[in-house]
This record gives sequence, structure tokens and C-alpha cells, in this order.
Amino acid sequence: MRFAVTGAAGFIGSHLSENLLDQGHEIVGLDCFTDYYDTGLKEENARALDVKRVDLAEDQLDFAPYDGVFHLAGQPGVRSFGDVFPLYLRRNVDATRRVFEAAARDGVRVVFASSSSVYGEAAAYPTPEDTEPRPFSPYGITKLACENLARAYARSFGLDVVVLRYFNAFGPRQRPDMAFTRIAFALAEDRPFTLYGDGGQSRSWTYVMDVVDATIAAMDRGHGTYNVGGALEASMSDAITLFERLAGKPLTVITELEVPGDQRRTKADTTRIRGELGWEPRVRFEEGLEAQWEWASARVSSPG
Repeated sequence: MRFAVTGAAGFIGSHLSENLLDQGHEIVGLDCFTDYYDTGLKEENARALDVKRVDLAEDQLDFAPYDGVFHLAGQPGVRSFGDVFPLYLRRNVDATRRVFEAAARDGVRVVFASSSSVYGEAAAYPTPEDTEPRPFSPYGITKLACENLARAYARSFGLDVVVLRYFNAFGPRQRPDMAFTRIAFALAEDRPFTLYGDGGQSRSWTYVMDVVDATIAAMDRGHGTYNVGGALEASMSDAITLFERLAGKPLTVITELEVPGDQRRTKADTTRIRGELGWEPRVRFEEGLEAQWEWASARVSSPG
């Protein structure tokens, strides 16, 4: 089959693209290369996957040649208040509107990557999909807006769309602003790590290849909205301890105030995706951290 993958040079998108190619599918990767955190890693991924430069919010989109679209592109990160907010409106809301519009016109199925950030401080943990979304970061607000657009285009224009709410994906090639990447490189380079908050923040950590498996399953046979979350909830302090064990040395931690808009806790209820798609996370938290540590330490010892 032939698929378009938006955000193909990014963290999850590059892993998804590689997996689809390994399964014998043809993919066309699309990316705008405007992630303000760092473009170096995205450029590496793009060279390996032959990703095309496309601005989803502006360029003409034609999805008629494809059997499906994996829409993973978007402006990431909860540090989305202030002057950067227009980027989130453009690269999340407007770009996604145009993807849905083109896919509905061309009759192509879409899997859309949303986020656990739509829940905010959830009313229940574990959090099922029918929990009222209460996002409190502009990032989460724009992701929820995209979900509403998905429903609107499905109802009014027949868009065939599945929404996935990813919970805290991690692993090799994770974005450089993310905590686990920063921890791993701080240890590998013997420098301090800045921890925002007291270390008690906890997450449903989800290894990237488990995210990829869920995403492909959703394209094959999903409908509606699914949480995609790891089985283990662990705190930042827990993760630091495990990284120190992997590195064989202590991490120097500098504590700063929590980032506005950051959630204190996430914990996914994955009953629905397990029952309907037969998906469940397979990679243990410790195994995933080991893979991320090996990737980061290898890049430090052999840069480029």
C-alpha cells in the first residue's frame, strides 16, 4: 500500500515511516522542517527517508494517490504561551484543517496524532477517552481544536478519520527539548540537568515502537478515538534513578519552577484500544530507557 506520512522527519514520524517501509509499503514523507527546537536531527531523518519539504498550512495538497494519510505533523511542546502561540495555530489548527479538507475531498483515510495534553488535569486516573477534555496549555487547546475539526469534517464531508491520543512517547531520536533526551545527554556529557518541578510529576510513558504499532493498527481497523499509553506510570524521579543506573554514575540536577501548562500527571486507560484493536504496550519502561540511553551515548561518543 502507499501512504503519506506528515511529520515524517520528526521523532515518531521517522520511526513510523521506517516501520512501514520494513513491512513493504511505499511511503511519501512530508515535513516542513520548521521545528524551532532543533532541525539537525530532523535533517538526518529526512536524508535517510527522502522526506519532501511541504508546508501543510500553505502548499497545495493532493492525497488522491494514497491509500491513507498518517497525520503526525504539528508544533509540539507545552511551552506554547506568549509569542510562539501563532505557530501553534498555524502548524496545528490551520495545517490540520487543510489536511482534513484535502483527505475528505480525495476520499482518503486519515489517522490523526493528538495528545494526552487534551485532558489537562483529568477528572479520573486512569483516564478513559470519554473523560471531558480540559486542556490548560495552548498546545493542548490546539490539539483539541484539531480533534473537533476531525469530527466536523467526518460529519459534514464524510472524512474517514481515527484520532489517537499519544501519552508521553519516548525512545531514540526523541526531540532535544524533551526531558528524557536532556537527561541522557546530560549524563553522557557529564553536565547538569535542569528539572522543572519537584520530580514528582508522573506519566504513562510509552515507548516509540509501541506508539508506531498502535498507529498502524488504527489505520488498518480503527474507528473513533483511542488512548495510546504505556502500561507503567512512573515519576521523573523514578526515570532519573533508572538513567543513573544505566549510565553507572549520578546525575547533577538543578531544580527550576514547573513549566506553565505542564500536567502534573497522565495515566492512560487503554481498555478501548486493547479490546478493539488488540494493541497493548510490549516494551517495558526499563528496556525503552536503555534504548534511549544507548542512542544518546552513542551520539556523544561518535557525533554526526
